[in-house]
Amino acid sequence: MDKLEKLKEIISQYKSAVIAFSGGVDSTFLAWACKQVLNNNLLLVTATSSTYPLSELEDAKKNAVILGCKHQIIVSEELEIDGFCNNPSNRCYYCKKELFSKIREIAQKSKYEAVFDGSNLDDTKDYRPGRKALQELGIISPLILAGFTKEDIRQYSKQAKLPTAVKPSFACLASRFPYGEKITKEKLDRVGKAEEIIKQAGFTQFRVRSHGDIARLEFIEQEIEKAWELRKEISKKIKDCGFYYVAIDVDGYRTGSMNEPLLQNI
Repeated sequence: MDKLEKLKEIISQYKSAVIAFSGGVDSTFLAWACKQVLNNNLLLVTATSSTYPLSELEDAKKNAVILGCKHQIIVSEELEIDGFCNNPSNRCYYCKKELFSKIREIAQKSKYEAVFDGSNLDDTKDYRPGRKALQELGIISPLILAGFTKEDIRQYSKQAKLPTAVKPSFACLASRFPYGEKITKEKLDRVGKAEEIIKQAGFTQFRVRSHGDIARLEFIEQEIEKAWELRKEISKKIKDCGFYYVAIDVDGYRTGSMNEPLLQNI
């Protein structure tokens, strides 16, 4: 069976659903597929917080309109969650527990049958403590159940002419800090500003990792040479954000790089 048909079959087991909608590659594709099956019995919920840049929120709003789906925006401020700011290795558990508890409450009050999230098969290969919270709350991940990888999602999104087919992957700004380094709104804002500078310089997939006063920049292989050519300009602008030192990571961009010390010790 084609993966898309399998996905639609999984979705069709429910009469209605709420989707945790970031407006990114995965949740937008999932929302598109759900719209085909559930029509108007679908609600997209986007949570705003200090870890979610305004540009991503605007993308979520635009994509919800393109999809023709009902869209609700809520506040889920991670910095107010006990234990989150101390940035333990299971930080994502606290975040997901808070966020999906709120989304599940919305679903229950409005009588939606299920809550979906956009996790894909690749997410199961990395350290993702947030998955535990989803399992505890009974959140369903249709893309995992249907066997979708990130590349699958991009290919099907391209066929569906979704604007997110080539959208760079994004993770919350809290993922820019090494575990154990305290997270504050000021630090989140500093990283957010630095990443916006790099985005405006024309780079596509990258990360600004914050190590105290050092900004470690990760670029995809195709753009490292460009980053090196623009290093002085980039360095000055990022230092203006509040960093003292700026470094380009020779290993380049990769998802979950802050998990590497943890995985080496397993």
